[in-house]
Amino acid sequence: MKFGETFTEYLHGDQEWFLEKCSHVEYKSLKKVLKTCRSCKPLGDSCKSECQLCDQKFFSELTKEASEINGCFSSRVRHLLDLHVASGMQGYLLRLRRYFKNDQQAMVLEGRMLVEYVTMNAIAIRKILKKYDKVHCSENGRNFKSKLRAEHIELLQSPLLIELAAFYLSLNGEKKGEFNEFSSQFSCDFDATPPVMKLRLPHSIKLEYDLTCAVCLDVVFNSYALSCGHLFCKSCACSSASVLIFQGLKTANPESKCPICRQVGVYAKAMHMVELDMLLKKRCKDYWKERFAAERAETTKQSKEFWDAEAKYLIGY
Repeated sequence: MKFGETFTEYLHGDQEWFLEKCSHVEYKSLKKVLKTCRSCKPLGDSCKSECQLCDQKFFSELTKEASEINGCFSSRVRHLLDLHVASGMQGYLLRLRRYFKNDQQAMVLEGRMLVEYVTMNAIAIRKILKKYDKVHCSENGRNFKSKLRAEHIELLQSPLLIELAAFYLSLNGEKKGEFNEFSSQFSCDFDATPPVMKLRLPHSIKLEYDLTCAVCLDVVFNSYALSCGHLFCKSCACSSASVLIFQGLKTANPESKCPICRQVGVYAKAMHMVELDMLLKKRCKDYWKERFAAERAETTKQSKEFWDAEAKYLIGY
């Protein structure tokens, strides 16, 4: 079966209710653009290396759709994970509800649908770009993939996929049957060299994420994903951005660069990888306690030195 038919069945299948408020790739509309471009050339003409009119119409529309899909995916995953790690009064109310309603099962189902959602749209983008290059005899589609990565809207590069996998791995063993079968598609080995998380997504897509902090060269602890997608320990990221741990990454200079890719402005929207840290705490308790104690001691030391310096400045020393 051609992917276009498969994608149409997905959009109008059992998950149609889930997709009502979610954007998706307008696969048929984009293919019409390609057909128009092909028909506007006289038969027998050689393929042109580029078509500015098609480039403008096609890529602007695809960029918009990819951004909207990324936004939908991010907001739904964040909401799901916020419910899982809720604390305080919200956490109490959610735990109380679970006595009367199986909220956890609903969370597991939504997570599964989100994985399918991002996978299907990523394949649709890949297929349509390949088709674009074939029609235009160009590499513009391949170059556009690099642009999506550079603008941090490449769907399969989202750190939220790591968080979803960690969420499932944390729950593994608490549910039976279908849930365990699905969670088996994710694996995480903190003891490997390098430590790695592997995802086997639908349609034979395999992803691997290195969980080594590029600064301390150890397993990421209290990890944060910068907006460029790279993972670091919080203390290491703060050190790289020249801010104190207790001040946080949001106080970093906008010109601070990622230690790996050297992109600027990547600290302001850094994301705390709560689920990944919970999984590390569950599987490597001794290591987690050791790193927690070291980070707390360093935070206390930095805080004391900072406020001592502030006090001396105020009294004129």
